[in-house]
Amino acid sequence: MRSKARPQENYLEKIPMKSSWLTWSEDKNGIVTLDIENKGLMKRITQVLLKKPKVTHIHLDETGSFIWPMIDGETKIMDMGEPLQARFGEKAKPTYERLAKFFQILESYGFIEWK
Repeated sequence: MRSKARPQENYLEKIPMKSSWLTWSEDKNGIVTLDIENKGLMKRITQVLLKKPKVTHIHLDETGSFIWPMIDGETKIMDMGEPLQARFGEKAKPTYERLAKFFQILESYGFIEWK
């Protein structure tokens, strides 16, 4: 009996968009910082009792900071590989595996959505 498997989706063909609730900034060295507002009752309680911050700042590394501005809702993940290789050379390899993992992590935290 044959199973009805779904056709494999090429992850690199996906087009990421930054989540609308997320704010970010870039410093003079090009390092991107994502600003995550800690909302909700439990987070508010920990802010008061444990003096946790209202906003968490996540600093991307050099590679992530290079990729982040390319997330424009128009560019496929695959199309980000060549500029990444041009900028970082051997340090970027394995380029497409690293890109896929980076976007899986961003997606797991809700920092991106898909077009």
